[in-house]
Amino acid sequence: MSSNVALIIAIIVLVVVIAGLSTMAIGRRRRTKALRRRFGPEYDRAVAEQPSRRAAERDLQERERRHADLGLKDLDPHKRQRYAEQWARTQAHFVEEPEAATREADALVTRVMAERGYPVGDFDTRVQDLSVDHAETLGHYRDAHEINKVNERGQASTEQLRQALMHYRVLFAELLGDAPGGRPVPGHG
Repeated sequence: MSSNVALIIAIIVLVVVIAGLSTMAIGRRRRTKALRRRFGPEYDRAVAEQPSRRAAERDLQERERRHADLGLKDLDPHKRQRYAEQWARTQAHFVEEPEAATREADALVTRVMAERGYPVGDFDTRVQDLSVDHAETLGHYRDAHEINKVNERGQASTEQLRQALMHYRVLFAELLGDAPGGRPVPGHG
């Protein structure tokens, strides 16, 4: 084989390798962009908690796969109304017993999650499952959960409990299918 032919083959191989690497890089950027769009602030949180961006993205993709298998369902109008009434009672109960009302809010959010088809075994799993459709709300849920843990130790102030109830309300409304202000979320209920 002549040196010219060998040089041409080497150049072709190099071009193919470069094209392949470019295609892979473009694919990674598209995947990253899609995950950022879907998970919002949860994407950044996952990247901060994982050893690498690639590991975080694998985790988020695994959440999507698991979420797809959950068989989630919207609440029928009767159940939505019943849960909304329970929430109103919980809020009213806050005036006289804020500690108990905060525990009730946590339990009510968990019941609605279960009714919708989310596994509710442990908090971390609930957060991962919620992150796929409710990433923008997870900060509220985490904050409410942390305050409720302080409440369980009997150390939460009334203001902290009020904040927890407000945080729970944000996720509760989304799970119920309500947008802020009580408007139905498109595609729910």
